[in-house]
Amino acid sequence: MSEYLYSIARKFNDVAPEVDFWTLRLTSERSETIQVRQGVMQPVFNQLARGALLTVVKGDGCGYAATSDLSRSGLKQAASRALEWAQQSSVSGLLTANDYPRPEARAGYETPVIRRWQAMPLDEKVALLQDANKALKIHASIVDWQAYLGYRCADILLTSSAGAHIEQRFHYINPGLRAVANQGSLTQYRTGGGSNSTRQGGLEQLDSLDFPQAATSLAEEAVALLSADECPQGTMDVVLAPGQMVLQIHESIGHPLELDRILGDERNYAGTSFVTQDMFGNYRYGSDLLNVTFDPSRPEQLASYAYDDEGTLAGREYIIHNGILKRPLGGATSQARAGMPGVANARQADWFRPPIDRMANLNVEPGDSSLDDMISNIEHGVYMETNRSWSIDDSRNKFQFGCELGRLIENGELKGLVCNPNYRGISATFWRNLMAVGNSESFQVQGITNCGKGEPNQAIFVGHASPACHFRDVDVFGGAV
Repeated sequence: MSEYLYSIARKFNDVAPEVDFWTLRLTSERSETIQVRQGVMQPVFNQLARGALLTVVKGDGCGYAATSDLSRSGLKQAASRALEWAQQSSVSGLLTANDYPRPEARAGYETPVIRRWQAMPLDEKVALLQDANKALKIHASIVDWQAYLGYRCADILLTSSAGAHIEQRFHYINPGLRAVANQGSLTQYRTGGGSNSTRQGGLEQLDSLDFPQAATSLAEEAVALLSADECPQGTMDVVLAPGQMVLQIHESIGHPLELDRILGDERNYAGTSFVTQDMFGNYRYGSDLLNVTFDPSRPEQLASYAYDDEGTLAGREYIIHNGILKRPLGGATSQARAGMPGVANARQADWFRPPIDRMANLNVEPGDSSLDDMISNIEHGVYMETNRSWSIDDSRNKFQFGCELGRLIENGELKGLVCNPNYRGISATFWRNLMAVGNSESFQVQGITNCGKGEPNQAIFVGHASPACHFRDVDVFGGAV
């Protein structure tokens, strides 16, 4: 895929250190973002990042070193630093030599692409964004409006002293629309057209993300929310659209089930987890309708791959099956520490960060209810769409989330808009109140591009997919509370 990375790997073989085991992870990543805001084209953002992460195992110690100096001398210096860290960690490490992953696979993977980013000239992309801006500015109360379109391509080559050669190339497409409406002291906004729905693939993904077709409807909703009633307060039924389910999955299933967090690694930074190791295999996480999979095999989803960054073959696994907690989100290193099975989710956010346990594609599997059926079974409730705010405690248990848009549900029918819809709950009980799971008609592939974790911080892409879901006995309130 990248002759440049091949040449670096061959160069490293000449200076590889005398250790028990090593891996070299090479990354070459380029990105471009084009944005038009209020009809004015913004500076085009272009970035190229290249670097290497070296991992060495010596005795019972493991050390890392990263470098952007990919010359022989630069690689040799990185190897020396990694060896120093391995020697120091050998006297106080958590693992023994046999616990560290030792990849030896030879394989390749590339995101399927139908229409490449380069197939559309820059002037056509700008014209597309200008047209979207015109469609967003529908009323004087729209005070800010923008459309953007981004692309990212990452070439990654993982080699090892055991002969591993795993090359992967990922293509990402990232469009989005935003309309902000204001009237006096009131401000409302709507986002969409792919915002928070970045996918792997090429320009062919734009149609499935409703970009830029969603522009006018988003702007109309932002204006309408200025005169909408405040969301009612009380305990009631809630239907969460896929765009909000993404955040619900991410915060109250994904983060609590990260195995390194359960083992205590994150407690000084991002908190711990209410989940403990003895819960797996028996704990009722949700109702019988809740089925959650770790699935890096959907080609269009944001965090799909063939091998994780420790060189472990990735595959689809049930994390929660019929409501019962089955396995954690832990890569090979964490699995060795905990003595329990996990998944291939050791992931590196940047070339200068070591891989840690991260969500990849974490999905709620479709059920058998249509959205109309769910609505028809609710006497009083609120339909909520698109995350606006989030807050969750250090153990990823008690949460409070807000959405951009709500609609009243009365006597089995969707009624008018309500603004500032919010709800709160406890992860340990919220999912047990899952009453219905939407079928494939409401199932949507989305994702999060800024999931933060680790010290120093690593921000990474995470994929989520879900249908609409119906929950009962939810504490709902508006923005005035």
